[in-house]
Amino acid sequence: MTADGMDRSRFDHVPERIGGLVDIAFNLWWSWHPAARVLFKQLNAHAWKESRHNPVQMLREVPVDYLKRAARTPEYLRRYDIIMERYQDYMARKTSWFTGEYSPCRPVTVAYFSAEYGLHHSLPFYAGGLGFLAGDHLKECSDLGVPLVAVGFMYSSGYLHQHIGTDGSQMNIEEILDRDAAPITRVLGESGRQIVVRVPLIEPPIHVAVWKVQVGRVPLYLLDTDIAENRPEHRGISHRLYGGDREERLLQEIVLGIGGRKVLSYLGVHYSGVHINEGHPAFALIERVRERIEQGFSFEDALEQVRGTSVFTTHTPLPAGTDIFPFDMVDRYLRGYYECLGIERDRFLGLGTDPGDPHAGFNMTVFAMRMSAYHNAVSARHGEVTRGMWKGLWPGLPEDRLPIDAITNGVHLQTWLNPRMEDLFDRYIGSVCPYWQMEHDNPVIWELVDEIPDGELWHLHIWLKMKLINRIREMKRRKWAKHQEVPENVVAEGVFLNPSVLTIGFARRFSTYKRADLIFHDLERLKRIVNNRWHPVQIIFAGKAHPDDVGGQDVLRRIYRYAQSSEFGGKIAFVEDYGEQMAQYLVHGVDLWLNNPLPPMEASGTSGMKAAINGVINLSILDGWWVEGYNGRNGWAFGGECVCKDRTDTDAGAIYDLLEQEIVPLYYQTDMDGVPHGWVRTMKESIKSNAPRFCSRRMLKEYVHRYYPRLVSCAGAPLPGAER
Repeated sequence: MTADGMDRSRFDHVPERIGGLVDIAFNLWWSWHPAARVLFKQLNAHAWKESRHNPVQMLREVPVDYLKRAARTPEYLRRYDIIMERYQDYMARKTSWFTGEYSPCRPVTVAYFSAEYGLHHSLPFYAGGLGFLAGDHLKECSDLGVPLVAVGFMYSSGYLHQHIGTDGSQMNIEEILDRDAAPITRVLGESGRQIVVRVPLIEPPIHVAVWKVQVGRVPLYLLDTDIAENRPEHRGISHRLYGGDREERLLQEIVLGIGGRKVLSYLGVHYSGVHINEGHPAFALIERVRERIEQGFSFEDALEQVRGTSVFTTHTPLPAGTDIFPFDMVDRYLRGYYECLGIERDRFLGLGTDPGDPHAGFNMTVFAMRMSAYHNAVSARHGEVTRGMWKGLWPGLPEDRLPIDAITNGVHLQTWLNPRMEDLFDRYIGSVCPYWQMEHDNPVIWELVDEIPDGELWHLHIWLKMKLINRIREMKRRKWAKHQEVPENVVAEGVFLNPSVLTIGFARRFSTYKRADLIFHDLERLKRIVNNRWHPVQIIFAGKAHPDDVGGQDVLRRIYRYAQSSEFGGKIAFVEDYGEQMAQYLVHGVDLWLNNPLPPMEASGTSGMKAAINGVINLSILDGWWVEGYNGRNGWAFGGECVCKDRTDTDAGAIYDLLEQEIVPLYYQTDMDGVPHGWVRTMKESIKSNAPRFCSRRMLKEYVHRYYPRLVSCAGAPLPGAER
């Protein structure tokens, strides 16, 4: 086993000439570089497909004859050598950081804490948009050379696997992660054994084993409590994302924050500031205070320095979206901190007390706000909502002066842009701007999209739609072959989809406020739209409801029953077990992306951004990111008016009107060449206006320019042993 925890003996069958495949397989760099993925696919396309595009699993299982054949095939070796050189150059590239007045005299790193990371479906450590935002943040830091180290959880069961019964009920299937078949390694100590660290001051003691995922040049350390050192009731803390009761959630957040901070200290990781992604890991900040007090700081001085070097990003516009724990429960696990910090119980609990509801309990969003100097929402609209929610934390300040900014989310272009679409852009954008991918946040570059012939863009889009529908059919075929499917479900899950029909996509977490069933409000009107003989429409739904969200599961059940109904002619489909891989197919292949949450409850939303960069047009309510994204030419918007009463009728009616009067006619308005030029014009406008503005490169540059230099300038001299 190597120092990085990789057991290379498991890959002794890989010929030395192509041994670099093992290195690439254990670095998620391959997940956003299509040419690297082709290296594995060329070994054996069937094995690549069977592994669900997981190179570690594929290298374990592919017959050695295919590897030996590749190692003596000149054409393969030429490609292999080019990709290996590209990978090595990428990893060896000098890290860039701040320039000018913020240039530090020593290497500086930001520590990023998040409860979930959406990186690839082989690592099921995500539930939705929060996780994918974190994953894209790490990838962009790697690409731009921002020195960042990340901390999260090693969820052995991930979030949940979804199976839909014949009555539309969601069944949650547990599938334990095969850690030896995933791109993840154990972090080893000097003894050669996996590092195990105790979470400070928690009784009874809780320990974490440390794993690592290499995300390009960014290390992500994952904490695992399922080890023999822990009591049986504590081994499951890291078992499942957002699982368990409230007490287990508190323990998760203690372990993630305090334990994660301790792991970085144990590993000797230097950093000057912390970025807390949502409130779950915020206890990392109190551990930073404790370390400074051990070095001789007073509590107030330690708190002030920690605040000055901490950024908090909030993602929820809902008061119910933040974790609140009973004060006596916090006492039970964190009372040891009161004495170590040299403060009274009331002072500690006051850090998490909402002045607007002081008896509710310990509020993690309030705590994170009070423990950090820099705070941001994830869209301009969300910033307005957030300032209204938390203005009580800064009494006397007008809302427009509250220290809560907004940095609108963005998506990692190389991850979410289809490789065929990337090739198309290379031909028409790259012919003028060869380095367009390095400058893809520059809006001027994207004006060259107009150079793409309408027919070429349209036919590629139809190919991607056919690929999506074929993928859905293949999923059903496989399940049918394993005798795991019944006829009613086959019909409901997309086998009758037609690539020539206008296809709407709706895929997100099934919470009631997202109103997945809004389009079914007037069934007779929807049937007329869907079953129009000459201009039919079909809709693909996907998404999971939280196991405890009864309302969300009811919405899912209703939609599934509509999908089973013959009255819709097979034009309503529900794709089960929605995850990162199916998300790729959907945002590449549908024609129209529908989003209609109850405003102002959409913090940002990133799925529509992913669709837009692939030429998929958005039909969205004016909330979240679409308030900034919509320009009148790049899609359709509704719901901007203030509705004081129930707005279901108004919003559903607006969707029907737009479909009947504008969207459907435009889609089917083709010339003699079979190309709907008006529709393609809107596709191009969607790409041009959204790709540079809603990419993670623009987003990360905003974090770098607004916050990260301040973390460095406020850090002061390094504390001996405190930040390592």
